Amino acid sequence: MRAYHRVIGSLLSCASLGLGAAGVLANAPITPAPSQSVRPAQAKPLPAKPPVAAKPKPRPAVAPAAPAAVFEVESPDSLPVAHWTLDDAQALLVAINAVGAEGLFPRDYQPAALAAQIAKGESAELDTLASHLFIWLAEDLRDGRTPMAARAQWFAIDPDQDVQPNAQLLAQATELHDVPGVLDALLPEHPDYGLLKDALANAKDPRQIAMIRANLDRWRWMARDPGLQYLMINVPEQVLRLTVNNKIIRSYRAIVGRPGKTATPQLAEQVKNVVFNPTWTVPQSIVVGEGLGERLIGNPAAAKREGYVATRAADGTITVVQQPGDGNSLGRVKLDMPNEHAIYIHDTPNRSLFALPARALSHGCVRAEHATELAMTMAILGADLPPETAISYNLSGKYTKVPMAKPFPVYITYFTVARDVNGLMRSFPDIYGRDGAVIASFAKPRALHTSQRKSSEAVIKLDNPL
Repeated sequence: MRAYHRVIGSLLSCASLGLGAAGVLANAPITPAPSQSVRPAQAKPLPAKPPVAAKPKPRPAVAPAAPAAVFEVESPDSLPVAHWTLDDAQALLVAINAVGAEGLFPRDYQPAALAAQIAKGESAELDTLASHLFIWLAEDLRDGRTPMAARAQWFAIDPDQDVQPNAQLLAQATELHDVPGVLDALLPEHPDYGLLKDALANAKDPRQIAMIRANLDRWRWMARDPGLQYLMINVPEQVLRLTVNNKIIRSYRAIVGRPGKTATPQLAEQVKNVVFNPTWTVPQSIVVGEGLGERLIGNPAAAKREGYVATRAADGTITVVQQPGDGNSLGRVKLDMPNEHAIYIHDTPNRSLFALPARALSHGCVRAEHATELAMTMAILGADLPPETAISYNLSGKYTKVPMAKPFPVYITYFTVARDVNGLMRSFPDIYGRDGAVIASFAKPRALHTSQRKSSEAVIKLDNPL
């Protein structure tokens, strides 16, 4: 128990925790502790030539696919219009011409047409054109330029357009006469976005620039403000980070889904419970498909010895539940984050796998190195659990669910150019082949935004941790 006290105490001290009623973290160091330093072998400096645009293999659905959804496109005629002074219109033109620093293209927002209309003076035509161009620029800064069809398996719904709708932004820009201020307030707050902008400013190779541009846009697909404390998993890097006030408290190696139908989807969810000593309900694909259920039902002694409880329902269905213990497929802890994909974060009894340089090995769920440390820390931060109690729950060997009292977001992201655990901007292998579609979309004219908020691909429940 002393060892756990030292580890948890180190984490809380590292985070400068105020474990009073508020339990607020501040002034956390940005570099991981030496014991958790992660150096993925596949990480490499930004290449002169990024990977060739790959065509990801389609993920098969678990049921017949529904007809493709039709999403309403917001046409220019449906956009709000405000009155523009010449000074405000000129400020918009300046912002458009400077938007290359954000990885966008000024040409998408018709600077020549706007300049010509400004030269004619204030008019209804200027009001309409400037309003439309402002909204297009605001949408791309707030939500990203990449069409949803090019965002493979992106199910992380961005709430920013609900918080800052187009009409509100337009009114603020024209009534407060602060076009640059309103647009700047849409940019992602995460420090990695600024680091990517710096990398873009210094990049020379066109392919390198295209990669950086794609990853800048990925930040805009997410909530501008990720929250006070959160977990973020970067799938290509195969690393999970515990973050507070946008400062990295600890980095953990992660195991993510294999390419193909078990690839880990991109999500924005919340941890609802920390489960110590979890049970695991074995999927029917194993219970029936591999004959586990009949074998255990027919041999109760083997079931007990192997740590399973098998029951047969009146309709003949066999349910197999693996009990807590060192051999449990979920390991010692599970972070429960309810979602339609059945994705969660958990420990594993096969901890030697974390030493591998390539860790895309799971059926979709995310396994975290030193997961018990992570779970105890989260229970302390998110449920105000006393450290002694968290340690006791972990060592008890008994199933214990701790509901989170505070929001604890989890972002499963996909950045192929990002800051590594040493604070350096690096590139990571495009393990699911998702860069190509994003980069290709930037070579096409800007598409009008639609009402679609996430990928329309089939949802596959990935609930097998093996």
